Amino acid sequence: MKTCPLKSGEKILPLMKNCGLFIISVHLKTHNETTDSQGQNLVTDMISVVEGETATISCRVKNNDDSVIQLLNPNRQTIYFRDVRPLKDSRFNLVNFSDNELRVALTNVTLSDEGRYVCQLYTDPPQEAYADITVLVPPGSPIIESREEAVSEGNETEISCTAMGSKPAASITWRKGNKELTGVSVVEETYDRMFTITSRLTLMVYKEDDGTPVTCVVHHPATKDLQAQTFLEVQYKPEVKIVVEFPEGLTREGENLELTCKAKGKPQPHQINWLKLDDDVPSHAVITGSDLFIENLNKSFNGTYRCVASNLVGEAHDDYILYVYDSRAGGGAPQKIDHAVIGGVVAVVVFAMLCLLIILGRYFARHKGTYFTHEAKGADDAADADTAIINAEGGHSNSDDKKEYYI
Repeated sequence: MKTCPLKSGEKILPLMKNCGLFIISVHLKTHNETTDSQGQNLVTDMISVVEGETATISCRVKNNDDSVIQLLNPNRQTIYFRDVRPLKDSRFNLVNFSDNELRVALTNVTLSDEGRYVCQLYTDPPQEAYADITVLVPPGSPIIESREEAVSEGNETEISCTAMGSKPAASITWRKGNKELTGVSVVEETYDRMFTITSRLTLMVYKEDDGTPVTCVVHHPATKDLQAQTFLEVQYKPEVKIVVEFPEGLTREGENLELTCKAKGKPQPHQINWLKLDDDVPSHAVITGSDLFIENLNKSFNGTYRCVASNLVGEAHDDYILYVYDSRAGGGAPQKIDHAVIGGVVAVVVFAMLCLLIILGRYFARHKGTYFTHEAKGADDAADADTAIINAEGGHSNSDDKKEYYI
């Protein structure tokens, strides 16, 4: 068998021809082209773009062997063949062309541009990669509506929020003040592949909720969150309180009495009435709106006086118990007690007592020591112990001259 050694740098095909192996060389060439085509890698990306903006399609090849790259639209019409644009659509513009990439920009994207675009590499067999363009359409401004303009405390109300004309469908969340709430949403698809979402929020309201903001928040990938807001209007029955304008202290015979009925509600109370429980209001009492004035009090006026306020929601009342004292009762208006002054006086008194006890203690201690000293005064001058004893005893013998005081 004839051998054909291959030298370094020598091409294989001429050598095979020289060796009479032409048929085998054709087979080997075909095998090498298939291997090369399999070594090339064609890739692209999925694309999401907002309607009206620009989408960029990139066809990339790894280990390209000068094979031709082209881009086709969803109808498989050629947009770009290498760097040439056969398709007469000026919105397609070449961004980059090289052996390894064909990059094309599509401006002013519309819904009709959505679909699968094909990157094609002319190899044997041809390779294809698919770039799906998804067009996003943001919703319009949300519309928020309340079932009732105003609702009475303790009742339910419903608020709806609608976001129309989006792709894909938006989602809606709720906030009452700073509290997150969840509504019930319904999504409808329209004829033009657009979506409308409506969310309904049902909640119980109370007096404290009056004026609280309720916010509808619309979420969509094509835009920042959109918001719409309304404020709860809650009606509630009046809150009533009687205030004594005069006198400040005891109500005594012969003096005057002035009461004011303060009532607040929503809507504002339209009627305020004064009455006396179990009896009639004194005939000479003067009622002016929310004020009750009685002059020249006497004990026959004693009793419970009631102020009643009402509005469309309901009514409420407050009571004042009148007790008329003798004209000589008390010393006028009660004086306000200054607890700080009282505390200061008590502190001074306690301090003075402590000082007195210390002085007396020192006095007693000093005089007690003097008493014992005088008892043995003769012993202090003695020359020896015997003399000291005699002198001490002698001191006792003169006890008639010594005066003792006891406290």
